[in-house]
Amino acid sequence: MKIWLDGGLQDTESARVSVFDHGLTVGDGIFETVKATDGKTFALTRHLDRLTRSARGLGLPDPDLDEVRRGCAAVLDANPLPFGRLRITFTGGHGPLGSDRGEHGPTLVIALGEAKRRPDSTAVVTVPWTRNERGALVGLKTTSYAENVVALARAHQHGASEALLANTVGQLCEGTGSNVFVVLDGEIHTPPVTSGCLAGITRALTVEWTGAKETDLPLDVLERADEVFLTSSLRDVQAVHLLDDRQLPGVAGPVTAKAMRVFDERSADDLDP
Repeated sequence: MKIWLDGGLQDTESARVSVFDHGLTVGDGIFETVKATDGKTFALTRHLDRLTRSARGLGLPDPDLDEVRRGCAAVLDANPLPFGRLRITFTGGHGPLGSDRGEHGPTLVIALGEAKRRPDSTAVVTVPWTRNERGALVGLKTTSYAENVVALARAHQHGASEALLANTVGQLCEGTGSNVFVVLDGEIHTPPVTSGCLAGITRALTVEWTGAKETDLPLDVLERADEVFLTSSLRDVQAVHLLDDRQLPGVAGPVTAKAMRVFDERSADDLDP
């Protein structure tokens, strides 16, 4: 396998990033995960726009998007896969052992990993930890992902693929790596970005293509929602058939089934919507 590191392709066995890179020492970095099918990316422009927004929010220099596009194309060409996770990571670069940044400039890594296609439905759990909707990193896709690692591990311990979190005021927020939608009386709702959730790329397209409403929702909406589904770059739209101990219709839910069909059709028509 070959990766793109700071301007060119390198073998994964020989590629090196400094042990003093700020992305490693303090989690000072951002990233994007892009779906790649037979060497073609989906919604790359939207992902790169968000990469820039995240960089600015973190105080990093704007990434060179022309280089990022070249790197993505080179990695995909060098590593042919039928279905993969293209990961773009942009960090603060070599820095001191503390929160202050160094002056060496950022690090850019682009790598591709094989991914499994998700099942049409999944199980999720709620967890006791919260998102801070007023935190400095709200809305930024950063490499400071330890909270997600802990919550996802809890989900896996309970046989689920995702964990759902509330924010500090008890509103439904998001999953560790997904956005959540609920169906109430035939209408689709999803938490607004003011809840503290990430402005997901698939989330935005799902709202646009299905007419879903952005609504402040209490966490206990999950106890009465008729249907629940998740969205993310690799999940697309995925039904939920089990939430904690509550059985849900999953792909048999008519609203979710339609949302899945609409997303599949619209995304197939335009790879960079």
